[in-house]
Amino acid sequence: MKELFKQYLPYFKDYKKEFIFSVIGMIAVAVGTAGTAQIIKPTLDDVFIKKDEAMLYLIPFALFFVYLLKGVGAYVQTYFTTYIGQDVIRRLREELVLHITKLDMEFFHKNHSGTLLSRVTNDIARIQSIVSEIIPQFFRDTLTVAALAGYVIYQNPKLALYFLVIMPLAIFPLAKLSKKMRKYSKMSQQSTADMTIRLEEIFSNIDVIKANSSQKFELTRFAKENSTVFKYIMKQVKVNNLTTPIMEILGSIAIGLVIFIGGQEVINGNMTVGGFFSFSAALFMLYTPIKALSRLHNKTQDAVAANDRIKELLNVKAKITDGKNELTQSINTISVNNVSLKYDDKIALQNISMKLQKGNLYALVGDSGAGKSSLVNMLVRFFDPNSGEILIDEQNINSFTLESLHNKIAFVSQNIMIFNDTIAANIAYGKEIDNDRVIDALKKAHAINFVNKLPNGVDTLLAQRGSNLSGGQKQRIALARALYKNPDILILDEATSALDNISEREIKKALEELKNDMITISVAHRLSSIQDADTIFVFRDGNIICDGNHELLSLKCDEYQRLISTLKK
Repeated sequence: MKELFKQYLPYFKDYKKEFIFSVIGMIAVAVGTAGTAQIIKPTLDDVFIKKDEAMLYLIPFALFFVYLLKGVGAYVQTYFTTYIGQDVIRRLREELVLHITKLDMEFFHKNHSGTLLSRVTNDIARIQSIVSEIIPQFFRDTLTVAALAGYVIYQNPKLALYFLVIMPLAIFPLAKLSKKMRKYSKMSQQSTADMTIRLEEIFSNIDVIKANSSQKFELTRFAKENSTVFKYIMKQVKVNNLTTPIMEILGSIAIGLVIFIGGQEVINGNMTVGGFFSFSAALFMLYTPIKALSRLHNKTQDAVAANDRIKELLNVKAKITDGKNELTQSINTISVNNVSLKYDDKIALQNISMKLQKGNLYALVGDSGAGKSSLVNMLVRFFDPNSGEILIDEQNINSFTLESLHNKIAFVSQNIMIFNDTIAANIAYGKEIDNDRVIDALKKAHAINFVNKLPNGVDTLLAQRGSNLSGGQKQRIALARALYKNPDILILDEATSALDNISEREIKKALEELKNDMITISVAHRLSSIQDADTIFVFRDGNIICDGNHELLSLKCDEYQRLISTLKK
């Protein structure tokens, strides 16, 4: 708990006004609670025993004032602490999302999206209780305990001793319970993450599930994860709710002793009836925040476990980092010099060298896993080579900032992502929308005809993953997005695979017109997208074994001939 306070209390310095108001509210609640106990003494002694009529008129107003103080204080404290808590969580969630999106592609290959989704939603939700509930409640209850403890000691130090000595004995069993609570909280959060992964896979692959009528099979797998979540939640509930009976038993012993000894004090004339009941009321009121603080300690363990998982994620550092220079000039050449790349122990590329020049179209061909995508992934710095270097106009690619590099490169991958937004926003993604440029990009991508037929044209809202578009339409939107950037380097990874022959010819014609303004790299499997390339690089097992144009390779490269024969089939 100490670590949580140390980590999250600094956030409060940005909310000085809200924090001051919340503290004033906490003090008002503490004073009002102690005042409630104090009113009991004159009510019994002066009104009911001494028959003081003046006090009879005064007590109701005093009682109203005390409860008004408590009510207003509770409202002010709750509102401002909730405001602080929610805003801190908003900032933490944004910080976490930004941190995750800046991590290397290698991280995303090794971590399931469902796990990351669980961290950003479920774990953050558990941490939310720290800043919006636990820290404020700790201060409020601590102030209330201090006020009431001071009051009972002032009233009768001898009686107060019995209660204030017995209640701390609860620390020992509660400490053991908190250790178990943390253990089960960690297991609960991991099982919730596993369940989220399963759900994400179900919803992402619903077409496969429905095509195979495998709903019951998926339900069986989901039910297993769901049952695990249920099991650990019930373990948490069992441990957490042991706190109440422990506190009840110890509290009853302490209060029983107070009643016995206090009764003797009243009988012997050492204490008035009003004084005793006022003291007893304060003890009962004191018991409530003490019990709340004990439960708070267990509740904290759930947040501690979630916080550990978040810190673990925030401590992951990206290896692909910004260079110091801005890439502002037009790119004329790319030089790949003796580049090798490994994924863990798997060799993806070995001593690759090539030089690419502006105004040319380059095709990368080879079997699946030959190294084509690995090369283009390094050009956009999804990965850095293990050895060798990549130069842009004779400057190492690592010397440029990632943002300035990506502003010069348009990358259309096989996995086309369409966002749940308008066509115009999808095409101008990440940049200001210029409708003239959007329409121009749509024309170049041979997409303007089908877009004009849609109800709202470029303002038509696209469904998640572009489910209201055909495969070919999605590819043309993705290509238009790439052309909207006016890139110096255009990378096409099977960008025309879902197009009909007429659309493909139109796009090839558009790219031919734009070719002189950029370096075009095409990872291709169709003969039609290969044979017009200025240079074709043939990959096999992470090596370039041949390069040249279609006519030359058709005569002199056996591997290319084999690939061409396969493509013709």
